[in-house]
Amino acid sequence: MLVCKRCAATISTPGIGARRRSPGTGISGYTRNLSTVTFADNLAALPTIDHLAAIEVLDADGTVIDTVENKPGKSGSVKVYNHLAEVYGALTPEAATAGLTIFAEHTEDARSNPGKHPNVDRLEQVLASGNPLGLRSVPSA
Repeated sequence: MLVCKRCAATISTPGIGARRRSPGTGISGYTRNLSTVTFADNLAALPTIDHLAAIEVLDADGTVIDTVENKPGKSGSVKVYNHLAEVYGALTPEAATAGLTIFAEHTEDARSNPGKHPNVDRLEQVLASGNPLGLRSVPSA
């Protein structure tokens, strides 16, 4: 089970479906069963990204290696990466594990079709290599 350090929402591994109350918020959260919870469900639980134009992905030297723009078809990835940046500070192996869980059905699709979901593939690469990547928010103008 993964527990978001920022908002105390829980995302479980398959077979776990216990209810959990978010501390101090009065909002009930639920653990997520990956067999029934979708990427869209997970996105709905994350903070909004209206204030962002993009997320920059940085290598170990701080060089921008990719920019994920907040536009249709990519806004979900921006929302996930923003959440991971807020909670973990970077794309660490721990953050990558959480991100792959949030991407839900897209994670399996990416594993079956390498290159189809590059932002999921990046999380798999971080997990496999153990080498973290930086994330930097680009505010909207």
